[in-house]
Amino acid sequence: MNKKEIEVLELIRKNPYLSQQEMAEQLSVSRPTVANLISGLIKQRKIAGRAYILPEEDTVICIGGANVDRKFRLEHAAQMGTSNPASVSRSIGGVARNIAENLGRLGHSVKLMSIAGNDPEWNLIEEASKSFMNTELTKVDAALSTGTYTAVLEPGGEMVIAMADMAIYEAMTPQYIRRSEADLLSASFIVSDLNCPADTLDEIHKLAKSKRIPFAVIPVSEPKMNRLGKDLIGITWLILNRGEAGRFLDRSISTEEQWRQAVEELMRLGAEHVVVTGGKEGVMAGTGGNVRHYAAHPVPAIVEVTGAGDAFSSGIIHSYLNGQPFNSNIEAGLANAAKTLQSALTVRSDLSAEQLQRELEERT
Repeated sequence: MNKKEIEVLELIRKNPYLSQQEMAEQLSVSRPTVANLISGLIKQRKIAGRAYILPEEDTVICIGGANVDRKFRLEHAAQMGTSNPASVSRSIGGVARNIAENLGRLGHSVKLMSIAGNDPEWNLIEEASKSFMNTELTKVDAALSTGTYTAVLEPGGEMVIAMADMAIYEAMTPQYIRRSEADLLSASFIVSDLNCPADTLDEIHKLAKSKRIPFAVIPVSEPKMNRLGKDLIGITWLILNRGEAGRFLDRSISTEEQWRQAVEELMRLGAEHVVVTGGKEGVMAGTGGNVRHYAAHPVPAIVEVTGAGDAFSSGIIHSYLNGQPFNSNIEAGLANAAKTLQSALTVRSDLSAEQLQRELEERT
């Protein structure tokens, strides 16, 4: 092989999905020259042929947490420093996994990219998830333990405290992401929560930005906001609550004007669509420099809050993927969140695209 053939072969080893034009630009040669070099390598049987991929229609890859949730529901209001009578239940959770199930129930093709231990918790997650998503991108490591999330809830469903054992996600390194680069490049939409380490999120962000793949970032808690870089260009949807937005921007968000200004600032940093939620006070959302408040949909009685935020994000993404306008995206998220608040399940079992559409039509 000559020098240029070696250089082409090295580029293909690093990324077999580069176009001939991208190779030509990196090697400072013409595209026909690259085509001739590739043809020569094929004849020499150094490569089997060029790989070309197309986006799979409506395929969403959700990257991040897949946990077992344990919920302790108190019989009475919490009393600190003493034993509290409670009942306990176990379910499947994780922000990325919950969004994947919501989208799967809404009719989308979904792949979950996470990491888990070779343990009963992962078996439980896989069994509960397999009807709604493809889990082949999730690595199982016998040396690690599957993530767990434990929440203590008041009788009315409000959270008292939550504890998360998420150390396993530190093993989701940039190298871990690169092993599935072909799948990511073929996605029509990528969602990542902030369980991923900062350098891993940066890797996902750069990949989505370079290939113009729609990309949503969904934080999981205020402490993990430091994993999100200050350059938000390339993020299609940034969906977070007021506490998370305040932590990221290092400011208080207590008034409606501060709430609006936070959305404006996040858009100035580059995010295309920004939504900052405020619980029962609704959401502040912006796109194209325009910001408006959306009232929360009424909820007769809250059964449980766990999963409502993930349902909100999923409703937005579903509507966006179906080509609906921005206002409709937000309303779809609010509708799915309201119905999930009235369910004891983290992802409501009656969810479907048809059901969500009926619920939206009932609002008009």
